[in-house]
Amino acid sequence: MISVVIAEDQKMLLGALAALIDLEDDMSVVGSASNGEDALALVKEHEPDICIMDIEMPKKSGLDVAEEIKDFDCKVIILTTFARSGYFQRAVKAGVNGYMLKDSPSDDLTSAIRQVMEGRRIYAPELVDEFYSQENPLTDRESEILVLMAEGKSTKDIAEVLHLTNGTIRNYISTILDKLEASNRIEAITRFKEKGWFN
Repeated sequence: MISVVIAEDQKMLLGALAALIDLEDDMSVVGSASNGEDALALVKEHEPDICIMDIEMPKKSGLDVAEEIKDFDCKVIILTTFARSGYFQRAVKAGVNGYMLKDSPSDDLTSAIRQVMEGRRIYAPELVDEFYSQENPLTDRESEILVLMAEGKSTKDIAEVLHLTNGTIRNYISTILDKLEASNRIEAITRFKEKGWFN
């Protein structure tokens, strides 16, 4: 019997997922949580075969939990609405066994659970395509400036750190916004983060 813990902050969806999995003869839901902290506690308590988690949850995200249970003998399937390559990249680094989108057919989930138990990795094809097709368009210097911007540094601060003039930094920032198709610094930082380009 495959034991499963489910973590999902939308209560109705949490109930539906548990009901769907419990219908299968070879699967059993041993615990369900609506936030990441409870999910982590359930994994430690029940030592399930699989933990199915949403990403954006209160207290801890699904990716935080995935990183923390890396050393447990528990496989992780991320089930999310977010088809963001940054999240996907982080999930792959955390060693998750599956990354599926919530708009997939329900049969896909139970099939993925069985395949993951057999040692396969199941990733949504559209994410894999995006993951390999997109590279960071910024140069090393532009990336460095964006990281400093994300730390809250002003144009003047960045100029001092990099020993460049304010005008040069302003030109760099203008190029960064163009390349990331962003209308301001916050949007550029958010886009860069979502793509997983922060090292």
